[in-house]
Amino acid sequence: MPAEAGRATPEVSLAEPALVSLAQIRAAAETLRGIALRTPLVAFGPPERRQFLKAESLQPIGAFKIRGAYVAVAGLEPGVRALGVITYSSGNHAQGVARAARLFGVPAVIVMPSDAPLIKRQRVAADGAEVVIVGPSSDERRLVAEQIAAERGLSMIPPFDDDRIIAGQGTCGLEIADDLPDLAAVLVPVGGGGLAAGVATAVRALRPAARIIGVEPELAADARESFQAGRVVAWPAELVGRTIADGTRTQSIGRRNLAHFLANLDDIVTVSEDEIGAAVRLAAEECRLVVEPSGALSIAALRFRPAEAGLAGISGSVVAVVSGGNVDPARYRELLAPAGAG
Repeated sequence: MPAEAGRATPEVSLAEPALVSLAQIRAAAETLRGIALRTPLVAFGPPERRQFLKAESLQPIGAFKIRGAYVAVAGLEPGVRALGVITYSSGNHAQGVARAARLFGVPAVIVMPSDAPLIKRQRVAADGAEVVIVGPSSDERRLVAEQIAAERGLSMIPPFDDDRIIAGQGTCGLEIADDLPDLAAVLVPVGGGGLAAGVATAVRALRPAARIIGVEPELAADARESFQAGRVVAWPAELVGRTIADGTRTQSIGRRNLAHFLANLDDIVTVSEDEIGAAVRLAAEECRLVVEPSGALSIAALRFRPAEAGLAGISGSVVAVVSGGNVDPARYRELLAPAGAG
C-alpha cells in the first residue's frame, strides 16, 4: 500500500517493552487446562508434503481467542474480577471475553463495531454479555470501552496488546512445537498481533530453527508496514475495512506485539482478497473445516505465496494456523461458490 494512502502519522516507541517468556506461556497452558481445546493438526495436501492446519476453528468459541481472554480474566484478583470485565473487539476476542466472564460468573460488556458479523454479535450476547455497538473505527471502540470501564469500575481485557493475552495465545505455538519435532515453518494470521506474537515466542524458544511468518491481507497490511519500519504504523479505518477478513480490521498492531515480532518473526507476507476466498474453499474441500476469512490467511499464504514466505525447498513439517471459523452462513455460502459463479 503506497504511503500516500492517507494513513495516520506512525507512532514511535521510545522504550521497548519486555518480552513474554516461555515460562509465562507454560503457566498460561496450565490455566487453560479443561478450558481451551488442544486443537488437532489436520493434514493439508499430499502426506509427503507434511503440511498441516492447526484448527483453532474447533475451539469452544470457534476461535483461538479463548486462550488469551481466559488467561487475562483468570489473572484478575477475585474481588476486582467480580466487578466485571470489558473489552472492545470486532468479534472473536469479544466471544472469548464473554465466555470467560460467563465461566467465572461475572458481568461483561463488549464494545463491537457496526460491521462485525452478525453471528459474532449473537454469540457474544448468548454468553450473557452486554453488547455496545459503535462505528467501524477500532480507535472509537477502544475509547468508548475505556470510558465505560472508568464509569462502571470494570477491568479492561485488551484484545491483543497485553502480556496476559500474548501468553495465552502463545499456548497455541506451544502445542505445535510439542507435536512436531521436525517443525520447519509456521504461518500465523495477523490482526492486532497477539496470536502471532505468542506463537512466535513459543516456537522460537522450542524450535529455534523454524521459519515463522505472519500473514495479513494486502488491503490491511499495517502490520507488515510496521514490521518493516520497526515502529507501529496505523492505517485509517476506511482502508482496513475493505478486507473480507474482518478479524484483521484493526488499524494498528500493539506496541508489545511489534516488539515480539521484531524479536521472533522472520517476515510478514500479504495475500489478496481472491486468495483469501480461495483458501476458505480449500479448507472446506480438502480438510472439511469451516474457516472464516481471517482464519484462512495462513492457508492462502501456504498454498499461493510459498516463495514469498520462504518455504521453497524447506525440509520438515509446515503448519498454517487457522485462527477461527466464525462466519455468517450466508457469507460462507458466497465464499464457497466457484469463482465467477452468480
